[in-house]
Amino acid sequence: MANSTVIGRASFIRGRVSGDGDLEIAGRVEGDVAVTGEVVVDTSGLVAANVSAARIVVRGAVKGDLVADQVLLVEAGARVVGDLRAPRIAIAPGGLVRGHVQTGAAGPARPRAAVAPARAVATETKARPVVAPPVVRAVKAAPPPPPAKVVATKTNPKPAAPARPGPPPPVVPVLKKGTKAVQKKRG
Repeated sequence: MANSTVIGRASFIRGRVSGDGDLEIAGRVEGDVAVTGEVVVDTSGLVAANVSAARIVVRGAVKGDLVADQVLLVEAGARVVGDLRAPRIAIAPGGLVRGHVQTGAAGPARPRAAVAPARAVATETKARPVVAPPVVRAVKAAPPPPPAKVVATKTNPKPAAPARPGPPPPVVPVLKKGTKAVQKKRG
């Protein structure tokens, strides 16, 4: 870290932060962050903005999109609310991410409503085409099969009641023979 800047724990910055070199954020930043080196959001750091850098390490909290040119690390205890884009992304157990995660080239985000299919792009210097990474979509799970029905037979005179989740059915009191139920008149 030859050329690095530290935003201390007691510091609060509102506005755009940009520059060459590395940046360590231990305080609070509200505004876009764009540097050429590495951005480290310390455990006490809070960033409410989009962050773009060559490498990003999150140990604190970020509310915004993260775009890294090389690698993006979300460590244990870190919280990110926003989209992640980088060629390599690592989320440690205990790290929270709420947003889309996209690996591959860290270019501009594709619109969420209409995702274009992967296309081959030929370059002048290379003969083989370059293919965009595939888009991963969630697949809805099939519903569970219905429970099997039990039929009464001579060996099994009473079908078994299926197990029901929830509380048991209400108990109705039974009166002995010869007693009459007393009903109150509402008047």
